[in-house]
Amino acid sequence: MEGVPARARVYVVCVVLGALYCVHALPSVTVPWWAVALLAALYAGGERLSGTFYPVLLAGAFLLPPPAAALVAVPGALLSPVAQRPRAIRRIWRAAQLAVAVWAAARVHWALGGRDAVVASDFPYVLVPAGAAVVVFCLVLTVLDGGILALAERVPVRLAWQGLFVRALAPIAVHGLAGLMMAVLWRSPYGPVAALLVLLPMCVSWWAFAQYHREQAAHQATIRALVQAVDIKDGYTRGHSERVGQASMMIARELGMDEGRIEVLRFAGILHDVGKLGVPTRLLRKDGPLTPEERRVIELHPEYGHEMVRGISFLGEARAAVLHHHERLDGSGYPYGLVGSQIPESARVVAVADAFDAMTSTRSYRRARPVSAALEELERCAGSQFDPRMVTALVRALGRDGWHPAVTADEERPPRPRRPVADRLGARP
Repeated sequence: MEGVPARARVYVVCVVLGALYCVHALPSVTVPWWAVALLAALYAGGERLSGTFYPVLLAGAFLLPPPAAALVAVPGALLSPVAQRPRAIRRIWRAAQLAVAVWAAARVHWALGGRDAVVASDFPYVLVPAGAAVVVFCLVLTVLDGGILALAERVPVRLAWQGLFVRALAPIAVHGLAGLMMAVLWRSPYGPVAALLVLLPMCVSWWAFAQYHREQAAHQATIRALVQAVDIKDGYTRGHSERVGQASMMIARELGMDEGRIEVLRFAGILHDVGKLGVPTRLLRKDGPLTPEERRVIELHPEYGHEMVRGISFLGEARAAVLHHHERLDGSGYPYGLVGSQIPESARVVAVADAFDAMTSTRSYRRARPVSAALEELERCAGSQFDPRMVTALVRALGRDGWHPAVTADEERPPRPRRPVADRLGARP
């Protein structure tokens, strides 16, 4: 338990003791051990194939006595792959949490006559105890999850449980319906074989879903790595990329774009300055005036960025934003001097978001402008430098949601008399 706060260790021990209490009555109940072993094996296989596989756990809650149902999750949770350390305590915690949740669900299901309803295939009444069991299962998981977030992750208590139950209920309800289907088929004349056949298409769909999430996680990791590299190289704008991504998303949402495109524009904002990795650090941090040759080098950073990301297919139109976010409507921008609608829409969104965050962020060489002053400057330059639609969308979004600029410079560095050259050539008006 090294590295785990003492209060979190006590909490985990208490949940483990609760799990032991859930199974303490096993000697006094008749348990179909072959069914427990089969369901536990199915759950363990599902864990390794596609992550947490709740339908098997809930089928166990609908089929088995509560103490036996609690055992179904234990082998799979103890053997499941864990990426973060300490791995042992995470496995123990997960096994105990699931055991308690399944036990509670089974108790509610049996108390409402769910066992007899499943055996008799009594529709629609069979849905009542099953639905109650699913709600209890979800509630126990969220209560325990919120506790571990507050104690181990130090999430504020007022936020630890916020939204957990609502977000978890819908997917767990779907799992519960699948588990109920398994239980009814299991108790039917067709027996467990028919119930297992239900799992085949489910396993395929869950595997595909898990692969999608792994791919999304890989995308996010790629973007984080690129942004961290830029932040390390140009520390005076640390955090700028994430805020430009947020502002780009606000503009896109205000324009009524669909969620997929909004996410792509968030990526565009986050990655707009990735080309700085190709610019010599001495130029990014130079205090004096630029020579014409140094200016030309700095102005190549959108092209460097485009070269870096053009092979990343999931970025879509974000790649055009990386290349063109320093273009101006009047044609005086760079790298190609595009005019008006020649500039891709994604680049026009990012240009406004970039300029807004640059003006409203405190740097080591000057204080942030007020949001109102930054918006006035954007409106003054609308039509010549910025797309008026994007400026109007940002004004509306900020009027509704507000904006909270953060310090992006490293506060421990002494103030510098001049702003860095890279900022002087940025998107600021």
